[in-house]
Amino acid sequence: MKAKEFRNMTTAEIEEKINSLKEELFNLRFQLATGQLENTARIKEVRKAIAKAKTVIRERELGIRQ
Repeated sequence: MKAKEFRNMTTAEIEEKINSLKEELFNLRFQLATGQLENTARIKEVRKAIAKAKTVIRERELGIRQ
């Protein structure tokens, strides 16, 4: 997801999305450890999506508009 997509969501929706992304990341790491993960690049994508979502939440806390 792009940061713009996160900015169009409410804070509660973003927090829900972060939780689902963290769950997905856990499952991806588990698959990696057991040798079942086929697309290793997905881990990086999910980590970046979590970071973007947290950045948007922090911007809102600080009152930064973009």
